[in-house]
Amino acid sequence: MKRIIESELIAWKNQTEHMPLLLRGARQVGKTFTAETFGRAYFSNVVSINFERQREYLSCFESLEPGRILEAIRLIGKESIIPGKTLLFLDEIQECPNAIMALRYFKEIMPELHVIAAGSLLEFILNQNDFRMPVGRVQSLYLKPLSFQEFLIACGYDSMVEYLASVNFQSTINLAVEQKLQELLHQYFAIGGMPAVVKSFVENHDWRQCQIIQSSLLSTYYDDFAKYAKTSKHRYLQRLLEQAPGMVGQHFRYASVDPNMQSRDLKQALDDLMYAGIIYKVHQTSASGLPFASQMKEKKFKLLFLDIGLVKAAQMLDIELLQQKDLLLLNRGMLAEQFVGQELLAYADPYLPIKLYYWEREKKGSEAEIDYVININDKILPIEVKAGKTGSLRSLQLFLSEKNQTIGLRFSMHRLSFDGRILSVPLYMMHEVKRLVNLVLSII
Repeated sequence: MKRIIESELIAWKNQTEHMPLLLRGARQVGKTFTAETFGRAYFSNVVSINFERQREYLSCFESLEPGRILEAIRLIGKESIIPGKTLLFLDEIQECPNAIMALRYFKEIMPELHVIAAGSLLEFILNQNDFRMPVGRVQSLYLKPLSFQEFLIACGYDSMVEYLASVNFQSTINLAVEQKLQELLHQYFAIGGMPAVVKSFVENHDWRQCQIIQSSLLSTYYDDFAKYAKTSKHRYLQRLLEQAPGMVGQHFRYASVDPNMQSRDLKQALDDLMYAGIIYKVHQTSASGLPFASQMKEKKFKLLFLDIGLVKAAQMLDIELLQQKDLLLLNRGMLAEQFVGQELLAYADPYLPIKLYYWEREKKGSEAEIDYVININDKILPIEVKAGKTGSLRSLQLFLSEKNQTIGLRFSMHRLSFDGRILSVPLYMMHEVKRLVNLVLSII
């Protein structure tokens, strides 16, 4: 499966001066596959070490000196590592904290060697108080589940992606093409972007098998609890992981998870699941200026789950339901809001730990809420998500007037249009949003 992040990896390889890369993201989003596929395509050879399975390599990093490390790896693995020709891939690096520290010295002493490291539970090591991250010597690259654009490519619709890149306000998408895109979007809502699920769907088109794989992935996340939390904390993690998929788009309240559990215990569980990359917080911001984080309310947030397909699987929706055309409308359009948030993360700068925000007006008698606010070219853009083709845009209009902004975004099943103030983008064209916004800015 082709990943869009590959272009970033190619650019990194071709840099005269490059830092070691930390490929970060939740378990099973394709970090290992992406790194090794890239390595085989662009290097003479790949030396891949998985510290979880190949524990004999742990002691190679007792020294932080690159020459001694590479010599030990060569003797154990009988593989030569040649700077400029070899990609050294260190997988599950959280199992060897010394290897993380050694990345600094690869940059300083052997900068010509290309090193990529990855780890599903890496964040737990990096956030320990006594761990010193080699700042300025290592570059992080964040990988997410497959976006809808990547899903289209995986399904063989490369030409559809190319076609959508040319669509503008003077274009009219053919009705048959539009219906096909809606069908594919419907499939993505059920399948999601976890690579193993997409691969199975593309090869077999078996919905039930996809559900089985999704359930297995969720079980993997439960099994991971033992790796980063004490047994006494497992019940809080389990309860939160059970409830979180159904809480997407809602204002988060600890009592809604379980009224019999203490909020301080659930807060730690929430932090753990965030470190694991399974959930994200969407914080409230006043959106009165940039950056949004400076006007963020720490205690007011909504939840976003890792993947829309896992949201569906966790809620144990019947397989027959997946065939229905109104899947987008389930749970008051919650899946549409999950989809938009997931897409915003997928197309964001992969070198930055992106945060998402929403806006809410709490004035009594004039409440309003915007699902997301984003920044494109220093323009503050409010987003309303509609699962269908219709719906009031009162909150969007109120935001534009109150914040004196010129453009609002509606993501829905409505056709692409711009009425002078509201840019309506079909959900299947989210990967084209930046281009479309720039197009609008050039004509107003």
